[in-house]
Amino acid sequence: MSNTKILFIGDIVGRFGRKTVKHFLLDENNKEKYDFIIANAENASHGFGLTKKNHDELLSYGINCLTSGNHIWDKKDILSYIEESDALIRPYNYHKTLKGVGYRIFDNKIIVINLLGKTFMPPIDCPFVALENIFSELKNKCNPDDKIIFVDFHAEATAEKQCFAKYASSLGVSAVIGTHTHVQSADERIIDSRCAYLTDAGFVGSLNSVIGMEYDASLKRLMTSVNERFEVETSPPYILNGCEVEFDNNRAISINRISFVYNNCEDEESED
Repeated sequence: MSNTKILFIGDIVGRFGRKTVKHFLLDENNKEKYDFIIANAENASHGFGLTKKNHDELLSYGINCLTSGNHIWDKKDILSYIEESDALIRPYNYHKTLKGVGYRIFDNKIIVINLLGKTFMPPIDCPFVALENIFSELKNKCNPDDKIIFVDFHAEATAEKQCFAKYASSLGVSAVIGTHTHVQSADERIIDSRCAYLTDAGFVGSLNSVIGMEYDASLKRLMTSVNERFEVETSPPYILNGCEVEFDNNRAISINRISFVYNNCEDEESED
C-alpha cells in the first residue's frame, strides 16, 4: 500500500458552511490533492441535523464519508434515508436498535468509525468499550491490522479525547480526530509513532459567529439562561477548518491543521 493522504473537514454548519466546502474542494481543485475525504455533517442543514438533499449535495463535491454526532437525529427525514446511504455513519455507541451504522469499510482499505464521548454529553454507551466491540466485529469481516482506521471522536472534554486516543492507538487505530466544540485546537501530533491525533478539527461556517450561530441569540441565552432559538450566522467571512493526515500503510506519518478564510462563497441556487 502506497502512502495515502486523507482530508478531514470539521463540523459543517449550515448553507454557507456547505458553500465554503464547495469553494475549497471544487473551485480550487483541492480535492485532487487527497486520496480520501471525510467531513462531519451533523450541523450541515440549517445548523442542526442533515437532510437528504444536503447529504447528496456534500457527496457531489467529492466527499467520500460523512460522519456525525449528537445532532444527527435533529432532521427527522434522516430516518428515511440513513440506511440507504453508503457514505453516512452515525455514532456507533448509540443504542443498537437505532437505524444506521457506526463504521464503514471503504475499498477494503480505509475504515471510518464514529463515536460519541460521555463527559458533558447526553447519556451514551461507553466509547472505550464500543471501540473494543468494533474491533471484535472487524476481525470477523476483514484483517483490521492492514487497514487505515480513522475515528471521528465527537466529544466535549479534552481529557476524554486525549485518553481515548491513547487507548485507541494501543488497539491499532491510525487516527483519532475530535469534533463537536467547533473550535480548532493546536495540539496535533502522532501518538506511539502510529496514530494521528487532534483534539478538535474546528468547523466550517461564518467566522463572525458563536461556533456557527448568531451572536445576539447566543448572548441572550448565556446571559439569561433562557432557551433561545439559535439561528445560523450567515455573514462573511467564512472559515474552513480541518486537517490532513498522511499514512504509510496503516501508520500515520504526518498531520497538519488547515484553516482557510474566504470573503465570499455565495451560491444563489443552494437552499437549506
